[in-house]
Amino acid sequence: MREKCWKDKNLKFLRTLIVLLLIQFKAYALIEVDITRGNLSPLPVAVSPLSSDKKSLVEVEKILKIKDIGSEISLVVENNLKQTGLFNPLAKDAFLQKPDIAHFKPRFEDWKLIKAQALITGKVEIINENLRVEFRLWDVLAAKEMLAIAFTTVPTNWRRVGHIITDKVYERLTGERGYFDTRIIYVAEEGPKTQRIKKLAIMDQDGFNVKYLTLGNELVLTPRFNPTNQMVTYLSYFRNLPRVYLLDIETGVQEVVGDFPGMTFAPRFSPDGKKIIMSFASDGNSDIYTMDLENRIVERITNHPSIDTSPSYSPNGKYICFNSDRSGYQQIYVMKNDGSNVKRISFGRGLYGTPVWSPRGDLIAFTKLHKGKFYIGVMRIDGSGERLLTENFYQEAPSWSPNGRVLVFYRETKTDEIGEGFSAKLWSIDLTGYNERQVPTKTDASDPSWSSLLSN
Repeated sequence: MREKCWKDKNLKFLRTLIVLLLIQFKAYALIEVDITRGNLSPLPVAVSPLSSDKKSLVEVEKILKIKDIGSEISLVVENNLKQTGLFNPLAKDAFLQKPDIAHFKPRFEDWKLIKAQALITGKVEIINENLRVEFRLWDVLAAKEMLAIAFTTVPTNWRRVGHIITDKVYERLTGERGYFDTRIIYVAEEGPKTQRIKKLAIMDQDGFNVKYLTLGNELVLTPRFNPTNQMVTYLSYFRNLPRVYLLDIETGVQEVVGDFPGMTFAPRFSPDGKKIIMSFASDGNSDIYTMDLENRIVERITNHPSIDTSPSYSPNGKYICFNSDRSGYQQIYVMKNDGSNVKRISFGRGLYGTPVWSPRGDLIAFTKLHKGKFYIGVMRIDGSGERLLTENFYQEAPSWSPNGRVLVFYRETKTDEIGEGFSAKLWSIDLTGYNERQVPTKTDASDPSWSSLLSN
């Protein structure tokens, strides 16, 4: 397939980023968001609709067929903040001040009256056919401006503007980088369980802007982003034989990495994007291999009469976690990137699989099967501190948000009492285990992979 699947000007979004005002970090600011406690006490925040002049509204409607672009951008921000479980966006019908006035001089007493602790305001203009968006974050209790930034971009990038605003607000209020200007690639599924049509699909993290990258005429599995988010590696069955592919998201051009003996599983990129790591199965056992993408040299990493699979690099590329049954049943192991110094790190009851290293380097996420139930959990890289975040009939394949705060995974469910119905959906949960939510998709979905921040 050489068709252009994903040539999108949105990827060049930040070429005209303009920072208008310095970010002001005030040690004495009253707003604090405890990211370790989930949604136990979400911060009340007012997201005012972004104001706009009549001329700009007419121009935007002409270009985008959207009547009130300011309200739409503010809704993106509001929904993003709400889905974290850390913020409680207040109802707009309670607002006492008009958006255009609030943006420049909030009446803080009016916002205190509705219990807002943080306020987001902004304005939208069309200048030389470009969209210019300015926003401010206010500490209502301290009556101070916390952040002010403006962006200039093409009008079609308006949703990305909302995501980037959220990233900036989230970082200012929590002290951690956001994860909203990101994409998720996954396997879109349709049809009965015995005859599933599976296509690669990509979307914004909130479920919008879905695009299909393959046609569905071949089985596809385990798509994974490269570090720059421009390439994807995945497994596909061609004439019932597994092949590892590379796909350029922007151009739609794909290529076969190679034909390998036996079965091939779970290809992933190295942190520098120069290698792919995967496992090959042959003669009853499976070992882990790497391939250098420049010269296509294949190197064997493990050599053991067991099933070694699902490898994942540490963020610095020095270590690899994987699962293996070399101890008699499936557990998680860690080794150096040359295959030396193999150490088992999981010792709990049950079977462990699909380990994936956190982008922060401090945790490993995994799937666990115990007493007929599937769990998504995390543990420290030495195996200590195991925490099970969610359980269900069947769920697996966790993937980390770029800030290491949230996991996305897929869950299969029976849709009737006798188990004849079937559904597969994407879900997310944060490290507290409190904020579990379904990620919206147009079809059934599995095998998600979360991109890094697009606005890096």
